[in-house]
Amino acid sequence: MPTTSNFGWTTPADTDLVKDGAAAIRTLGNGIDTSLVDLKGGTTDQVLAKNSNTDMDFKWVTSDDANAIQNAIVDAKGDLIAASAADTPARLAVGNNGETLVADSSATVGLRWQADWNTGKNKIINGDFYINQRGFSSTTSGFIFMSDRWQSRAGGDGTTTHSVQTFTPGAAPVSGYEGAKYQRIVTTGQSNTSVFSAIAQYIEDVRTLAGQTATVSFWAKANSGTPDVGIYLFQEFGTGGSPSSVVNITGSKTAISTSWARYSFTVSIPSISGKTIGTTTPGYLGFFIGVSTGTTQSANFGNLGIQTNTFDIWGVQVEAGSVATPFTTATGTLAGELAACQRYYFRKTSGNTNYTWFAWGIGQGSSQALFAVPAPVTMRTTPTVIEFANLGLAQTGAINAITTLVHSNSSPDTAFLQSNGTNTADVFYRLIANNSSSAYIGIGAEL
Repeated sequence: MPTTSNFGWTTPADTDLVKDGAAAIRTLGNGIDTSLVDLKGGTTDQVLAKNSNTDMDFKWVTSDDANAIQNAIVDAKGDLIAASAADTPARLAVGNNGETLVADSSATVGLRWQADWNTGKNKIINGDFYINQRGFSSTTSGFIFMSDRWQSRAGGDGTTTHSVQTFTPGAAPVSGYEGAKYQRIVTTGQSNTSVFSAIAQYIEDVRTLAGQTATVSFWAKANSGTPDVGIYLFQEFGTGGSPSSVVNITGSKTAISTSWARYSFTVSIPSISGKTIGTTTPGYLGFFIGVSTGTTQSANFGNLGIQTNTFDIWGVQVEAGSVATPFTTATGTLAGELAACQRYYFRKTSGNTNYTWFAWGIGQGSSQALFAVPAPVTMRTTPTVIEFANLGLAQTGAINAITTLVHSNSSPDTAFLQSNGTNTADVFYRLIANNSSSAYIGIGAEL
């Protein structure tokens, strides 16, 4: 009997008798039925796929078939589908919070996650306490500058001791970041309502992070127990700004342990819409880390309270966003961080010699001389603070000790200093170390 040209189904011949027609049709129907059996069944959303190279050999499969990217290739929220080779999809597991995706031909899928080391994200300068132009070691006083950009805060009764400490090599809290210095605060004997023990940094310009979510992070440990450490931020709009009083930002606290660990806080920085920024200074974002407070200040730090303990702090970062990314200094380099600090304060020292020359100057009258001390970087504003020790005024062999040094028409680029000392008008003089290796000049334009 004849058959169909493609599938070989048996069909009636032209010479078949009429009585054989029914049987021939059944044969044809059975052949079709057998060939199309794979098309039977299936469930909702399944698709038809070839089962082999044999004609009419099909199977029903879900859309997640062997020729499609499988659902099982991803295991967690944030996983990505990449490729390990041509026509070979593969999974790239989600990275850690705050990490950045970069191309890397040596990686299995040509991509990898890496820590966000972008410079400029940290609004804190000298967050690792490395820069210390003043040579700070320890103080029990409040409201003095310590490691660059950082101020001590201490008030009320009892004693707060601020000091800079040195890490034992290999003991810094972050593997791969060999920190050198950290800040220590020791509190004892406190009891009254005005107690206040903290460190502070004023971040230039009240516009900083305004209207944004910010994350504060730092490493800390205590000498004993699980005391709390709190943060406090506020906006100051500068001279002539409005509001004239600071805008407080809700403080928070967290318990710390006796081992180095990182702690973070998410903070909403208020918008400055409708506010007036000062005309002589753009204000600042005030930032404090507190370890002990009486009732007067306690609420600013998330109801911190009075505590007696030894607190160590390192790696302070304030950045935009709701995730604490890996710590970096504000500039990412030692030279850059020093220059950033010198925008607010710079110090020239005599080093290891007793007669270092600090500047040339000229006599003015018989009792004073004027010296120009160039700033290493343009300062925030015209400096107003002078710190000095063991300086002398010299022309030939004689040195007159300097007891008075004041600004005289200084600028952000150059400190013009007027000194006492017997001299001759219009004669050149040297400002030098007066037989002392500890002589220095410090010029300040801090917030």
